[in-house]
Amino acid sequence: MTIRTRTTAAVAVGALAAGAVAIAAPAVAEDKQPDGERGRIVAVQPLRTLTTKQDVARELAAAGFKTGEVRYGVDTYQLVYRTVDPAGRPTVASGLVALPRGGARELRTVSYTHGTEINRTDAPSMWRDGWAVGPALTYASAGFAAVAPDYLGMGLGPGPHPYLDVPSETTAALDLLRAAREFAPRTGHKLDRKVLVTGFSQGGTAATGLARALAGGTDEWFRLGALSPIAGAYDARRELLPIIGDLEPPINTGYTAYLLVSWNRLHHIYDQPSDVFEVDGIEQLFDGVHAGPDLADKLPPTLDLLLTDEGEALIDNPTGPFAAALAVHDATCTGWTPRAPVRLVVSGGDEQIRPGHTTTCQAAFAARGVRASIVDAGDLVFNGSTHLGANIMGTADTARWFRTL
Repeated sequence: MTIRTRTTAAVAVGALAAGAVAIAAPAVAEDKQPDGERGRIVAVQPLRTLTTKQDVARELAAAGFKTGEVRYGVDTYQLVYRTVDPAGRPTVASGLVALPRGGARELRTVSYTHGTEINRTDAPSMWRDGWAVGPALTYASAGFAAVAPDYLGMGLGPGPHPYLDVPSETTAALDLLRAAREFAPRTGHKLDRKVLVTGFSQGGTAATGLARALAGGTDEWFRLGALSPIAGAYDARRELLPIIGDLEPPINTGYTAYLLVSWNRLHHIYDQPSDVFEVDGIEQLFDGVHAGPDLADKLPPTLDLLLTDEGEALIDNPTGPFAAALAVHDATCTGWTPRAPVRLVVSGGDEQIRPGHTTTCQAAFAARGVRASIVDAGDLVFNGSTHLGANIMGTADTARWFRTL
């Protein structure tokens, strides 16, 4: 969960790529497509080809990622596919599929769900920088089919992003797997049915949500092969909200505002912005067009200056629909039993994700008789953040582990 504060161009959906207007939200959302349409491909756009493993290594190194698992060149594609919104209505989403240029015809599949972004062009399939695609390139170059959903409302998907909404993160990730399975034969490949699931930060709980769905037989073909989420916020109510105000600005106020705005759209936790925000114009920041620098310019440095008394009370003591939504978010490790290897990857020095997140998840699995190991990937500092470093080190470690399975 990290809000990057680098400059990102503000680009409207219709200008993102040729043909984007043809997949605008209203025409699709009004379709009464059957459930069997979920995961069907709407459009495919070839992206970059990194012809050799040296090309991949250069790309990864430039983005700060490790190169030890590089084995092949990589072909990348943007898929636009049919899925459902948080209310179950038909919509479309986009995502990245990265395939190795060599190796086996039948590929083991890695699903990687990304961390917090506020600008839709920072999603993996938009390839604005190496950070967004680094994990997918790592897994594909190691010989896997890498599948990285943009999430709803990111990339070419219509509407605002339903931030930290595990149910819609799960459907977006699962439906991209279905689209990737349909697409793979066009490249001479097929996908193995067992999915190796990982993700970082926001994508950590998205990964455990997807793993739960796969383990529960939600899809007729895909099954859970292994789970290795990285620095996930599995216990946001007890481990994140109590410290969120202590994080550096604009991370502190950015996370808080993003969460409240997004969940109000989904669950109606306040009547009007002035009920919870002292500052005008907060909701407009989270439209998928604004970027990190906009948050730094607009948001005050502390929660005291951002939130009204009602807003502070909501964060300090969640009640009502907000508490109910937190309970859903924080339940991705509970109530199900993985029948596949599970590791929980952390960085011991992570300034944002405390150890309690992971021990809570581990304990939930242990209560079901599942031994989930905790792996400390080390304390790499990237762009001033050990949390960001966890993605780099955790991706390298997870790629190595997946190759041993």
